[in-house]
Amino acid sequence: MPKPFSTAIRKETAVLVALINQQQPEYKAHEYLDELAFLAETSGAITLERFTQRLEKPDVTHFVGKGKLSEIQQYVKVHNVDMVIFDDDLSPSQVRNIEQVLKCKVLDRSLLILNIFSIRAKTAQAKSQVELAQYQYILPRLTKMWTHLSKQKGGIGMRGPGEKELETDRRIVRDKIALFNKKLDKLDKQSATRRKSRQKVVRVALVGYTNVGKSTLMRLLSKADVFAEDKLFATVDSTVRKVVINQIPFLLTDTVGFIRKLPHTLIECFKSTLDEIREADVLLHVVDVSHPSFEEQIQIVNKTLAEIGTADKPTIMVFNKVDQLINPKHELNGQDNGEYDYQPPVTLAELEKTYMGQGAEDTIFVSAAKNINMDKLRQAIYDKVADKYFTIYPNYTRTDYSSLYKTS
Repeated sequence: MPKPFSTAIRKETAVLVALINQQQPEYKAHEYLDELAFLAETSGAITLERFTQRLEKPDVTHFVGKGKLSEIQQYVKVHNVDMVIFDDDLSPSQVRNIEQVLKCKVLDRSLLILNIFSIRAKTAQAKSQVELAQYQYILPRLTKMWTHLSKQKGGIGMRGPGEKELETDRRIVRDKIALFNKKLDKLDKQSATRRKSRQKVVRVALVGYTNVGKSTLMRLLSKADVFAEDKLFATVDSTVRKVVINQIPFLLTDTVGFIRKLPHTLIECFKSTLDEIREADVLLHVVDVSHPSFEEQIQIVNKTLAEIGTADKPTIMVFNKVDQLINPKHELNGQDNGEYDYQPPVTLAELEKTYMGQGAEDTIFVSAAKNINMDKLRQAIYDKVADKYFTIYPNYTRTDYSSLYKTS
């Protein structure tokens, strides 16, 4: 009896490739590959294998050496792999050369992130921003799309159909870029008008690395149905909700998360989202304190905030996911036997005594998923928001609500 035909969508398979060098030591390369695997999973692919090579700088022709490329080729052929994803950006010629050898799809980190953004974008503005970034990414890489067409020698009257197709395609892409730039200019003006109408309202923006729990935190603070998922870039569109803490209203904005090596075209295209951060009165910098590289993630976010001129805004550091903290002990009985002795999660009091708690005045440790220490966060937000609110409305009488923590 024949097997029933399945209509389920088959997930594509992928292998990941990264370099190990002085700028990216081995432990960092593996950490970045972990994130790349998460990106691939978010995009809907299954990672089968990872390849690394010690190389001081990427090979101009194939990114990796010929021996490593041959090793990847054998694996791709044996396991019928759908795509190979590189953790760094590839030049158009590198993509063309690698595809000729591997005979499968070749993606770099930027293209993978653009694909996730295209899946996640819901509003007209976000979709236009992503499409613009995609066309800007495609434009310099068009040459590899027409290699199957014949090309003749140069000279008057000697141009082959391949060149005609390429020039036509470039013109179409440039026209698309101009069209989306015009459309986004109009949408940006509309967004600016909306933000201008909020000048008499205090604005708070959630910022942070991707997948640190910003949307979960917003859903808890605003009691609104905000999309949250344990995947990278679950939020692409800016979401604004009205929140009231102790009779003080303010607007809370959830913004797109930052990530290492975020494509520059995306940063440029999402300027309206970044404007929400620029025009915010208070920033909530959310950090996944359970992540092994949370300190580097803080640096990446701080660097991005400095680039857009918002580093000096009043900021509350929110160390989220404290419920996931554990104390691994690598050494048992004085010997490293490769085992781990997992201790119960550390207490909030212990966390507040660490350098993280002592490093800044406004630092709160919470768990949005488990609703831990949220009252203290609400009080910290209230204190910051009230300072701005009573500057806007000086005739209102300020009352001490420190013991109430009511929200609506």
